[in-house]
Amino acid sequence: MSQLQVKVASIQDVSAGVRHFTLVDAHGGELPAFSGGSHIVVTMPAPGRTYRNAYSLLSSPEDRAHYEIAVHRQPQSRGGSIYMHEEVKVGSVLDISYPVNLFALSRVAKHHLLIAGGIGITPFMAQIHDLERLGGDYSLHYGFRSREHAAFADALKGRVSQRAVCYDESLGQRMDFDALLRAQPLGTHVYACGPQGMVEALVSTARALGWPEHHIHSEQFLAPPVGEPFTLKLSKSELEITVQGDMSMLEALEAAGVDAPSLCRGGACGRCELEVLGTDGELQHHDHYLSDADKASGRKIMPCVSRAKCGYLELNL
Repeated sequence: MSQLQVKVASIQDVSAGVRHFTLVDAHGGELPAFSGGSHIVVTMPAPGRTYRNAYSLLSSPEDRAHYEIAVHRQPQSRGGSIYMHEEVKVGSVLDISYPVNLFALSRVAKHHLLIAGGIGITPFMAQIHDLERLGGDYSLHYGFRSREHAAFADALKGRVSQRAVCYDESLGQRMDFDALLRAQPLGTHVYACGPQGMVEALVSTARALGWPEHHIHSEQFLAPPVGEPFTLKLSKSELEITVQGDMSMLEALEAAGVDAPSLCRGGACGRCELEVLGTDGELQHHDHYLSDADKASGRKIMPCVSRAKCGYLELNL
């Protein structure tokens, strides 16, 4: 994956556990163009291992002087968000990927319905810039646990107060997905980003109401879960690689020097899909890309977030 070097220009705490980073080109130039919904992958060389996490760009796509990301410190973090919060300082130099957009706005939508939960507000911050610039019709619904956890709520109030509705769960306010989706005009596209349960509920409600599949858009960057160690057997290279309990298969492959394809690193894009040749246990799928039939077949796996409960797993790699 091609890399850019950026310098951290500023750091700001914007809500409980959420830190906002402004990144500029390390050599003083312009950064590559991007569109609302894009993300970058940040490389974090921690002692003993390297973390690579995807973060949505939330700054204006028109301003190529800097990028902005927000990082939520996860209570059960394997190290990536902790590294960003504890090790990265103003002036730190980071390696990042070029921006990639797997959550782009539809060009044919009559109305854009944006549904955000918690830190899932970040891609919409950039998308709103694009919609405002292009004159797109949209509405935003943003849910959070409490005002202390409402990252960027004040910024949104100043920019798009007429188009945004906020829901504070601590006050008993919750989105009614069924009512919200039923009220949309024909030609609406819905976009959801946030906690897995929220996104899955929104998508399943839209499908149950008969929304066309291509009108439903969602994004999550899932963290690989911990598990028991097991061995990867690579049929083509004849390598055997141990996957530790606190690392993903993709991380284990990269640490062993294997050139494994990847893009989002969060179980969304399908770029890292690998063929399973055999195992003495069971696959544990955690992505939201493979179909139920693909998962049931036992022939495919997404090594960025999925793993196996087994002694060995053989891959066509």
